Amino acid sequence: MDAHGIQDTGGALRPPNGPDPVSGPPAHTTAPRLRAVVRELSARFYERDDVVRTLVVTLLAGQHSLLLGPPGTAKSELARELTGRIDGASYWEILLSRFTAPTRMFGPIDVAALARGEYRQVYDGRATTAHIAFIDEIFKCSTAALNETLGYLNERIYHPENGGEPVRCPLIGAITASNELPAGEDTAAIYDRLLVRIEVGYLEDPENFAALVRSAVSRPGPSARTTVDLAALRRAVAEEVPAVDVPAPVVDAVCTLRAALRRKDVIASDRRWRQAVRLLQASAYLDGRTAAAAEDLPVLTHVLWNTPAERPAVEREVLHLVDPGGREVLELADVLDALETQLDAMAGQSREALSDWVIRNAHHRLATAGTRLEHLRGEAERAGRSTATIDRVTARRQAVRSRVLTEALGLDTDMVDTASGDTP
Repeated sequence: MDAHGIQDTGGALRPPNGPDPVSGPPAHTTAPRLRAVVRELSARFYERDDVVRTLVVTLLAGQHSLLLGPPGTAKSELARELTGRIDGASYWEILLSRFTAPTRMFGPIDVAALARGEYRQVYDGRATTAHIAFIDEIFKCSTAALNETLGYLNERIYHPENGGEPVRCPLIGAITASNELPAGEDTAAIYDRLLVRIEVGYLEDPENFAALVRSAVSRPGPSARTTVDLAALRRAVAEEVPAVDVPAPVVDAVCTLRAALRRKDVIASDRRWRQAVRLLQASAYLDGRTAAAAEDLPVLTHVLWNTPAERPAVEREVLHLVDPGGREVLELADVLDALETQLDAMAGQSREALSDWVIRNAHHRLATAGTRLEHLRGEAERAGRSTATIDRVTARRQAVRSRVLTEALGLDTDMVDTASGDTP
């Protein structure tokens, strides 16, 4: 390998840019800084709190993630912003198509060298030198690039076009994205290697959408920008996260979860379950704990389903383990879903009919849901349990409430903030 990132036909297995350092800032500063990154990105990307935290946990576990959702949901922007918070990290991204050649991903042929009779690939700025990769439309991977992409994700290795010694890549984790699930058996192999699968949709809360629109015409002021040293992140992935204890009660909970999901015909491979343990360790590490606990189990709601239709069943079983009283939270979520379905069905009706529906139906249900969610959150906090699902349903309640205020009662979005939490 010369100074321009070009490898010749020989050489032993090695990273294109040499080994990455493992020394860096003190270990005790890494998790707090990552928590600050999560807070800052969650504030910047509306309705993405759980997405941001899960992506950070996935990187800490040294695993790959899939953002599944329609175009225009800030998937690539979020990946770039997260990577930009890691000082010294090399970032690479690509939009795949059925015609993407492996050399476009891993390193083009050096034409000048080829003219001299030497076969070389230029690796700089390609997947082979990236610490974090963003691969958009991952399931449109070409047949020619499929095997190399699998090797890249599975083993962090690239096999050069000339058949020379394989190249070890410094990849910590890949963030991938797709608008749809894989359609064929070939790309299903890639899908199986993406441990974490996160559904990302358009904004639901009208207030957040209005804020998004305003941000297009206003110049934001300076915001906090916490960063983490690359060496510190690599040390956390390689040494500190694996050192987090997984006590017997957590192991028992995982076994109970597996049995419950199998009864619902939701089956995950043994490999996926084993890899999921590292996510539990990473979640605990991010929170500053030395042992995993029941409150880390919610991250598994992004791991154990094969199709989005299975996700609610996974979430319900996880919540039952985390919070024995969690059934009420999910029942409240069902009430909110029913309210939104009713609101959609009433589209086009008169303002009088909509107002009557709010008075007779929506107002009481929204107020009751808000009161109960606040009570349940307090109970969970006092018991030291995770509030992740309660927080998600609370945000869902706020989104439905905002829709009722704007669409049924005709309030402007700038009036919604000042309306009482128990109003409409």
